[in-house]
Amino acid sequence: MINIMYLVLLAMLALNVSDTILNAFKNINDSLETSKTNVNTSVDQLFSAFQNTKLKDEPARAQPIWEKANKAKTYAEELNAYVEKLKQRFISEGGGIDPETGDIKRRENQDIAQSIMINGKEGDKLKDKINETREKLINLLEPADRKNVTFSLEANDSKKSVNGKKQWSDINFGEGTPLTAANTILTKIQADTKNAEAEVVKKLFGNMDKAMVNLDQFAAVAVAPTSYVIQGQPYSAQVFLTASDSRSTPEISVGGSSLAVKDGKGTYNGSTGGVGLFKWIGTIKVRQTDGTFKTYSTPEQSYQVAKPSATVSPDKMNVIYAGIPNPFSVSAAGFPLESVKASISGGSISGANGKYTVSVGGSEVGKELSINVTASNAGKTVNLGAQKFRVKALPTPRAFVKGKSGGNVDLEWLAGSNQLETQLDDFVFDVKYRVIRFSTTFINPRSDAVTLQASGAGFSTQIKGALNSIKPGATVIFKDIVCEGPDGRQKVLDGITFTAR
Repeated sequence: MINIMYLVLLAMLALNVSDTILNAFKNINDSLETSKTNVNTSVDQLFSAFQNTKLKDEPARAQPIWEKANKAKTYAEELNAYVEKLKQRFISEGGGIDPETGDIKRRENQDIAQSIMINGKEGDKLKDKINETREKLINLLEPADRKNVTFSLEANDSKKSVNGKKQWSDINFGEGTPLTAANTILTKIQADTKNAEAEVVKKLFGNMDKAMVNLDQFAAVAVAPTSYVIQGQPYSAQVFLTASDSRSTPEISVGGSSLAVKDGKGTYNGSTGGVGLFKWIGTIKVRQTDGTFKTYSTPEQSYQVAKPSATVSPDKMNVIYAGIPNPFSVSAAGFPLESVKASISGGSISGANGKYTVSVGGSEVGKELSINVTASNAGKTVNLGAQKFRVKALPTPRAFVKGKSGGNVDLEWLAGSNQLETQLDDFVFDVKYRVIRFSTTFINPRSDAVTLQASGAGFSTQIKGALNSIKPGATVIFKDIVCEGPDGRQKVLDGITFTAR
C-alpha cells in the first residue's frame, strides 16, 4: 500500500508541489521508518531465539547457519549505513529539520537531490550498492531457496520511459524531485534492505527445522576390505554402529538401477556371470521436507569373481627344457590375474596376466630353478611361494634322408637325395636341430669301401657323384652325424643305412 501511495504522489508532482503533497511524503516516510523498526525487532528476536536454542542444542549443525545469518545482517547494515549518510547530506543541505513539520526545512527544493544524486553520481553508486547487496544476500542461500526470494531490494533501469526517463537514478532523483520525496525514497531503500535481511535470515534459520532422516533403527556392523587373507598377512576390519530410518523409503540404486527397499535398507546382488574384478557404488536419495532430495554415495566397493578350479601337478615331471621358450600359466586364488607377478632364478621370464614364457640356457642343464610368485594386496607385495623345476636338455633327434631312416630303396631315390634331415619323435615342442658334419661310406659289390666327409646338412658334389655311381646291391651308410640344438649343445646321432636295389 505504501509503495502504491508513493507512485501516486510521484505522478502528482508533475502537476503541483503543494504542502499537502509534501506532507503526504512525510507521512509515507514515517510509515516506512516504523515498518523498518518493526522488521528490525522481528529479526533481532529470530537471532535471539536461534542463539538460545539451536546454537546450544545442535552446535555442529547450527554454527554454519548462524555464521551465514550474521553475514546477512552485516551486508544489510553496510547498505543501511551508506543510505543513512546520503540522508544526512539531504538534511544538512536542506537546512536541517523543521521542528514544526518534523521534515527537512527546504523539503520542497527540487535541486538538492538532483545535485547530489545525479550531478554528483551518488545515484549510480547507490544503484550498484543495492544490486551488490542483493547478490550477496541471495548467495547465502541454498540453490533451491534462491529461486523463491521475494524481497524487492533491487535497482534496475526501466525498459519503458517514465516521464521521459529510463535510468533508475533519473527516475528516483532526477529533475523535478522534491527533497522530501528523495529522502522518502532513501527510507524505502532502507526498509527494503531490512525486509531482504529478514527473508534471508528466516530461510537460513528454517533449514534447521527441515526433517533429516528419523534414525530409529540401530545395528552393529563390521566391514572388512576383504574376506580372503594370505597366511602371514594382517586381517583388519572396521566395527561401528549404524542407524537407519525403518519408516523411510529412500531411493537406493547401483549403476542407475533401483534396488528394492525394505525397512529403509536396499539389497544389491552383483553379477557373477563372468570372471574378473567388479566395482560398484551405491547411491541413496533422501527426500527432504521441502520436496528436494539430498544424495549420499557409498565408497567404491569391489568383488572378485573367479572360475572354479583345481590344480594338478606331476611332482616328478616339473621340468624346463633348456634353449627353447617354455610356456607357463600362473594364477593365485583370490587375486586378480593382473596383480600376480612371476620371476625366475637362473633364467628369464616374460609375460603378464597369467601367461608367461620361461627361457634358460644350456649351461643350466641338470640344475634346479625356482619360479617365484608374488601378488599385490592392499598396496603391498605378498609373497605367494615358489615352485622348483629341473632343467633338462632337449632329447636327441633321429637322422633322416627324405623322411626315411634307412632300409631298401631304389637307386634313383638315393641319387635324387640332397641332404640329411633331423627330427624329434613324439616331442611336445617343434624343435629344429642344425647338422654340423657327417661322413658317408659307400660299399659297392665287389669293390672297396669309400668314406667321404661333409660339413653341414647338404650333400657335397663328391657325395652326389658317388650316389650317382652306385650299383644295385650297394650299401650307403651315413654315420658320425653331429648336430646342434637351440640350447647350443652338440649331439652325435645314430647312423642310418640304406641298401640300393
